[in-house]
Amino acid sequence: MIEHAVVIAGGGPTGLMLAGELALAGVDVAVVERRPHQELSGARALGISSRTIEVLDQRGIADRFLAAGQTAQVTGFALTRLDISDFPTRHNYGLALRQKHIERILATWVTELKVPILYGREITGFVQHDGGVDVALADGRSLRALYLVGCDGGRSLIRKTAGIDFPGWDPTTSNILAEVEMTETPPYGVHRSSAGVYAFGRSEYEIKGSEIIYKDVGPIGVMVTEPNPNAGTEPTLRDLKERLIAACGTDYGVHSPTWISRFTDTTRQAAQYRRGRVLLAGDAAHVHSPIGGLGLNTGVQDAVNLGWKLAQVIKGTSPESLLDTYHAERHPVGARVLKTTMAQVALHREDARTLAVRDIVGDFLKMEEPRKRIAAEMSGLDIHYDLGKGHPLLGRRMPDLDLVTAIGPLRVFTLLHDARPVLLNVGEPGSFDITAWADRVRLVDAKYVGTWELPALGVVTAPPAVLIRPDGHVAWVGDAAPSGLVDALTTWFGPPAAT
Repeated sequence: MIEHAVVIAGGGPTGLMLAGELALAGVDVAVVERRPHQELSGARALGISSRTIEVLDQRGIADRFLAAGQTAQVTGFALTRLDISDFPTRHNYGLALRQKHIERILATWVTELKVPILYGREITGFVQHDGGVDVALADGRSLRALYLVGCDGGRSLIRKTAGIDFPGWDPTTSNILAEVEMTETPPYGVHRSSAGVYAFGRSEYEIKGSEIIYKDVGPIGVMVTEPNPNAGTEPTLRDLKERLIAACGTDYGVHSPTWISRFTDTTRQAAQYRRGRVLLAGDAAHVHSPIGGLGLNTGVQDAVNLGWKLAQVIKGTSPESLLDTYHAERHPVGARVLKTTMAQVALHREDARTLAVRDIVGDFLKMEEPRKRIAAEMSGLDIHYDLGKGHPLLGRRMPDLDLVTAIGPLRVFTLLHDARPVLLNVGEPGSFDITAWADRVRLVDAKYVGTWELPALGVVTAPPAVLIRPDGHVAWVGDAAPSGLVDALTTWFGPPAAT
C-alpha cells in the first residue's frame, strides 16, 4: 500500500491548484485522475476572473496564464456587461482562456513541484479510520492517506461515499453543447428566439475591444436550448439537428461532431465540506449553471483557502479544528454563488415579464454603486470572511501594494509566492517581535506611500500593520500594541514555539 499525506481525487483545476498549494507547504500529496492524460474534451470553463488571476499572481504563475489567453472586460450579470477597468487591482479584467489550457498550465506547475499525478487511475471507494483513509483503486491497488480531498466533480464519488448530503434544486433549463462541422456558415455569437438561446463560435478567436472576432478555421462550437430539462439519455446528433431547426429554421448542414454533451441549471451544495478526514472542494461541493463563469473560479479559490490549513494540521502546527474554518468560510461563498447563478438563469428567460425585469435590472446596473457592488461580486474581488468586527480589511483580500523595503521594492503578492503568512509592518520599523512564530510567519518592515483602496468599498484608513494569510486574506489589522495579534497568530498559525 502506497502512503501519502494527502490524496486528491480529481485532476481538474481545483485538484491541481490544491496539489500545488500543499506542495508549496512541503506536504506529500498525490493526485488521482481517471483520465489517461490531461487532455480534456468538451468546452467546459472559458476563462478566469480577476480574483483568480490575483490568486495565481500570489503564487508567481499568473504570467503563464496571461501569455496563453486574452484579457478583456468579460465580467457581467445576466445580459449586462460590467466594466471593472476602474477597480483598484493590477488585474482589472477577466481572462478568456479555455479550461483545457488552464489545466495544462496548472499541471505543468504541479509537475514542477514534484507532485505525482496518477493518470488512468479511478477511485472506487475508501474507508476512514483513526489513522487515516484507505483508498481503493479500480485496478486493485490501494493508497493510504491522512486526508482525502474530493475534487471529483458534481457526481463526486467521494461525497457520496462519505455520506454527505447534496441538497438543492433540480434543473429548470437544459442546453445541448457540441463541437461540429457545418456545410453552411452560421451566424456567430449569442442569439435568442422563442425557442430559447442558441450560439455559435470557434475555438480560435481574437477579442478586439468588446467584440469577438472568430477565425475561419477549425470546428464550430454550438449551443442550443432543449425543451426537456430532465432528459434521461445522452444527446445525439439528431437531437442537435432538431433543436437547431426549431431555433433557427435550419441545421446549417451540421455533421461530424467531435463531441456532444449537455448542461443544465441543476443547483446543489454539499451540506458540509468536511466529514472526518474527507473534505470536498470545487464541483464536488457545489454545482450550478455555468452562467457567469463562477464555477472554476470558486473551485480554485476553495483550494487556496483549504491548502495552507490542511498543511498546518498535517505538520502538527495547528490543531485539527483549523479545518473547521474551511467550511465556515467557503460554504457561505458557495451559497452566494448558487443564489447569483439562479438569479441570472431566471433573467435569461425570454417571456415578456422576464424581459421587463431584465430591462429594469440592467438600468440599475448602469448606476455606479450597483455596478461596483455586483461587478466586485462577479469578479471575486468582494469575498469577505467573517473574522469579527474591526478594520474593513479584516477578512478581505489584501491589496497588492508596491512596497519599499530594506532589500528594495517589493509587491505584496511577491511576498506570498511561497504560500507563507506575512506580518507586514508599514509603521515604525522594528515594532514587532514574533520570534515565537518566526519559523511560520515572515515579518516584513516596509514603507508604502499611497491610498489603501478596496473594490466596491473604496478608500480605507491606512493601517500600521496587517497579518496576511497564505491565501491573501487579512487575519489581523493593528499596531505595535500586542492587542489581538498574539491571538490571531495562535488561531491561524498555531501556538508559539518555545524560545
